[in-house]
Amino acid sequence: MLILLLLLAIAFPLSAEDWPQFLGPRRDGSYQSKALPAWPAAGPQQLWQAQVGAGFAGPAVADGKLILFHRIDNEEIVDCLNAVNGQPIWSARYGADYVDDFRFDNGPRAVPAIAGGRVFTHGAHGMVHAWDLKTGKALWKLNARTQFKAPKGFFGFACSPLVVGNTMLLNIGGAQAGIIGLDVASGKVRWRATEEPASYASPVLATINETQQAVFFTREGLVSVDPATGKVRFSHHWRPAMRASVNACTPVILGDLVFASTSYGKGATLLAIDGAELKTMWANDTSMSCHYSSCVMNNGLLFGFHGRQEAGADLRCVDFKTGRVHWSQPGLRSGTVTRAGDDLLVLTERGELIRAAALANEFQVKQRARITRGEVRAYPALAQGRFYFRDGETLRCLQLIRP
Repeated sequence: MLILLLLLAIAFPLSAEDWPQFLGPRRDGSYQSKALPAWPAAGPQQLWQAQVGAGFAGPAVADGKLILFHRIDNEEIVDCLNAVNGQPIWSARYGADYVDDFRFDNGPRAVPAIAGGRVFTHGAHGMVHAWDLKTGKALWKLNARTQFKAPKGFFGFACSPLVVGNTMLLNIGGAQAGIIGLDVASGKVRWRATEEPASYASPVLATINETQQAVFFTREGLVSVDPATGKVRFSHHWRPAMRASVNACTPVILGDLVFASTSYGKGATLLAIDGAELKTMWANDTSMSCHYSSCVMNNGLLFGFHGRQEAGADLRCVDFKTGRVHWSQPGLRSGTVTRAGDDLLVLTERGELIRAAALANEFQVKQRARITRGEVRAYPALAQGRFYFRDGETLRCLQLIRP
């Protein structure tokens, strides 16, 4: 019997990934799963919920712990909860004075990163911290506004930390510190690169031309750096002409091909990278013009929201290598897309969760459920089969895949 159970475990592996950073373990919005089981007719089972403060920062989950970064009154707060039952483990806080110039939410925007027994946070007014994952003790901090003379931009600081080995990378946008690499143990600056202003996009780690690179989408465009030294590998100007615009989407990378998309009349481009030489494979504003949410990819297909959020975006499927639009689904307004195996989990701003097939021929809905009445702007997390998301007031945990 024991041998049989072991063979079954090998043949049918359980989904057991954590979600320790923005867009998950590979920073591409994907969760490894054979297939998502159907949820009950009333919707996925809710395991627990917790009240939250202000913020657009989604949760990060690792080692049985969930990290929530939010703001209550005049403090930014890092809460560590038991990921299974939502019970508090520790809480840390510090003073926060960010005020949004456009009267949006004053809470933090950047999803925390969990790595090497530490939690890294980047607050709305540029406060960067490292915390001990086990105890919540503050290990180090720095203020990007004072140390790097970095402006808050239109909507505050929003880059989610990327940890590579002993270096934590951020797009800060300061003078001679557009992109920085910090020592994870001490917070000391290991290197600085570029003087480009910060965007609202977060970087991704990739191997391009057999070389490990961290690819950023700054306010000016794409910049790739060596994560160990900060040496710039390549750059490509890609930003809208209008000043009142932002770049906000994480690049999507396949081999030596790099995809970037923005809105405001600029659109998307696909570049082939050969060292520092770049070749444009396609570029237009009609295929996938992403406003704030990033795309996911499956079998050579891009899935994401096309168009401005305030005008109502369409969910689209686009061929990665050609930019050809396979289908476009209006009416969802806007939201985020997560890929679980060959399924898409579309979480709309209106609080609807849609399970759809990641296929080219049509928008094939398998199930849909209203999971909150609140507006959802933060990215969700999918860890150990549980789906975590927050609206303006509540963090919820749903069971999607049973162990």
